[in-house]
Amino acid sequence: MTIKHFKLSNQAKDQLIRLKTRTGIEHWNILCRWAFCLSLREPTPPTPIEHPADSNVELTWQTFGGEYHELYLALLKERCELDGLDSSDEVTLAQQFRLHLHRGISHLATPNRVRGIHDLVSLATQT
Repeated sequence: MTIKHFKLSNQAKDQLIRLKTRTGIEHWNILCRWAFCLSLREPTPPTPIEHPADSNVELTWQTFGGEYHELYLALLKERCELDGLDSSDEVTLAQQFRLHLHRGISHLATPNRVRGIHDLVSLATQT
């Protein structure tokens, strides 16, 4: 396993707090899964910007992925390959995961994008 744990930025933490209130989803990891998958759907790679790990929200990979942690890792590796990145490099995987996670959280936190859990379902079913 390459990603053992990760910490969110304060901005992502604040965005997730608002999303928790809007959706009623209580657990960080569930919202992080939605965000990660939403970012993977984007056709372009995430912008390579630095997201500080300056919040007190830290998750293990096991907590993030739950019983499907291996599936999420496989999705990340596949996306790295599609983007022309080395999917066997641990540093690349960790960086790309953080970029996708933070991009997805930002998309979900866009004003009026997610007003309730029904909006999450709509996002998931868009083609």
